Amino acid sequence: MNIPALPSGEQYELSYRDQRAVVVEVGGGLRAYSCGDWQVLDGYEATEMCSGARGQPLIPWPNRLRDGRYSFNGEQHQLPLSEPERRNAIHGLVRWANWTCAEHSSARVVMHHALRPQPGYPFALDLRIEYALADDGLSVRTTATNAGSEACPYGAGVHPYVSVGTPTIDDVVVQAPGALRLTTDDREIPVGEERVEGTAFDFRRPRRLGNMKLDTALAQLARDTDGRARVVVSGNGRTVSIWFDESYGYLMLFTGDSLPDAGRRRRSLGVEPMTCAPNAFASGDGLQMIDPGETVSASWGITAVRDAAGA
Repeated sequence: MNIPALPSGEQYELSYRDQRAVVVEVGGGLRAYSCGDWQVLDGYEATEMCSGARGQPLIPWPNRLRDGRYSFNGEQHQLPLSEPERRNAIHGLVRWANWTCAEHSSARVVMHHALRPQPGYPFALDLRIEYALADDGLSVRTTATNAGSEACPYGAGVHPYVSVGTPTIDDVVVQAPGALRLTTDDREIPVGEERVEGTAFDFRRPRRLGNMKLDTALAQLARDTDGRARVVVSGNGRTVSIWFDESYGYLMLFTGDSLPDAGRRRRSLGVEPMTCAPNAFASGDGLQMIDPGETVSASWGITAVRDAAGA
């Protein structure tokens, strides 16, 4: 009897004390993360296809690229328009690729993918993502090595949705760094920036989210003494802190109001650290250039705690 393959491929389970996580073959992404009975990550079931980019790595660019076009070293490149309704290329080239497991232990897994040259991105990258559970929660480290013979443009992001277990996110309290908001056109491409002070987009101090709709990029991120920026989501006696290191200079907050599945809208908050701005292949904002043989890395993670009387 043939058993149908799971939509996200092989499942790699991690456990440490009361923490559980599942990393998948398709996209090398994070399908689930829980602490006890608390589903910290609003992911998807093993029998489901990933939707809304849940837990997926966004490489070699995060977010959108206008018309899928960019110029690099004097040559024009055209990427597939993976967001056809807005005529954009979105979220990179590896979300639906098969990744392989390079290492796996009870609390750690390393996923590997070789991104080969292709139309629109004629460069080679050796990619590794390490997921690990420990006392302070989940940590994720993404490493990219230029495996080609010429420099290449590069950016990375990740797309987790976090939850404190409330039916909607309207009553959660959010604190997020970001002194600047990137203003966008009707295709969600940045066209400018404005300071958040005095606007509805200022989350530098904790405040209730309410009915605010966000699909918003923030920049000029404040950092703690350890060099990390943090987004903190609280409610229901629970607190989730999403941290990311200095490699991530930009942040997207997404309330999910535009998701095709109405049942998933405003159910959790998308917190998306990005190493570069949306449309960076065209604008150059935050874009990295990786020389042949050079390796770059970026780390982020989640710490989830219950209050003394937490649910």
